[in-house]
Amino acid sequence: MAEPIVATYSIAACDLEAKQWGVAVQSKFLAVGSVVPWAEPEVGAIATQAYANPRYGPDGLALLREGLAASEVVERLVQEDGWRDERQLGVVDGQGRSASWTGPGCMDWAGHRNGDCYAAQGNILVGEETVAALAMSFEANPRLPLVQRLIECLAAAQAAGGDRRGQQSASLLVVERNGGYAGLSDSLVDLRVDDHERPIEELHRIYRLHRRLFEVTPREDWLRVDDELRSEIDGCLRRLGYDSLDAWAGVENLEERVDGADEIDPVVLDALREAAA
Repeated sequence: MAEPIVATYSIAACDLEAKQWGVAVQSKFLAVGSVVPWAEPEVGAIATQAYANPRYGPDGLALLREGLAASEVVERLVQEDGWRDERQLGVVDGQGRSASWTGPGCMDWAGHRNGDCYAAQGNILVGEETVAALAMSFEANPRLPLVQRLIECLAAAQAAGGDRRGQQSASLLVVERNGGYAGLSDSLVDLRVDDHERPIEELHRIYRLHRRLFEVTPREDWLRVDDELRSEIDGCLRRLGYDSLDAWAGVENLEERVDGADEIDPVVLDALREAAA
């Protein structure tokens, strides 16, 4: 058959209070983020894998948009698919209800686990402990933001055994209405590691970069620039060959974190010190 074998583990989930939906996934498969994760704010999140049917993503979101529950979406998608026995699917709807499908033809070990606001599933795994770790990690970290919660789920699943073929790629997609770049995108986080020996560790690393560039430090946490700090900032800029903080921040994509000369975002200060060291 033409479809790729996306042997992997994933979790589709939501945070109803934050109004965020997302999917985290890892696989011994090139660029898994191009196939498995689908999400739409206040609509739902979908993971499609095994002999993956990429149409499950847009078609499933369309059904969720019509008001169908997660279980109804899973039933509808697999019922109309002649290759359903080789498919695996996880769905979380706009109300946090979840459902999964693991076709009897999926390669061992394959299975899923569901709970409030999450659907965890995997195939060609070392064992069921990988999916159990996804579920237990999600349930154990309710206070974490959804993005961090999903990354922790991947790390826990890998520590429990993961894909029995090894690692290659990972992806993290979290959406929130107008929560992305400049408030004009719904993609709060959309990060992909397409080919790496330790993709989850690399996902951690690029997520730290994402936080530096795109998260917002509350203004009350900014530092007042007194004479001593101003002298340090100017010295760092001279060593780096810049005349102003604005010029350096523009090159480093930190311009959204700079506002005037009397206060400085501590994230910017840390980055400046690190660059000038």
